[in-house]
Amino acid sequence: MSKINNFNMKLAAKITSGVSTMWCAYLFAAIALISLPAAIKSHDLITIVAWVAQTFLQLVLLSIIMVGQSVSSASVEQKINETHDASLGEFELAKEARALANLELAELKKLAADIHRVLKDIEGKDK
Repeated sequence: MSKINNFNMKLAAKITSGVSTMWCAYLFAAIALISLPAAIKSHDLITIVAWVAQTFLQLVLLSIIMVGQSVSSASVEQKINETHDASLGEFELAKEARALANLELAELKKLAADIHRVLKDIEGKDK
């Protein structure tokens, strides 16, 4: 990756992490409120609605939505990690069960060989 791309990625990450905070939402709300008196003094419903929709909601909701996404992704990440840990635990249990089954199978094979040997000995004595 080029130095410019690397810089752009780092800058974008910094800006995103800054904008996706409730403090940024409070700052944006304060900035939006600066123009509220002018919108109200206009006595124009369209200007007031435009202020609410275009100024206040867009500025403030941007940060709040980003905070919500961060909370949601953290929750999903936690569930993924818990599922991964549980899967690893199950895998270890399965490995232990397989090792135990292999030991039992080896013992059964040894017993079967012993039984065959004893039966051959008995057959040999009967003749």
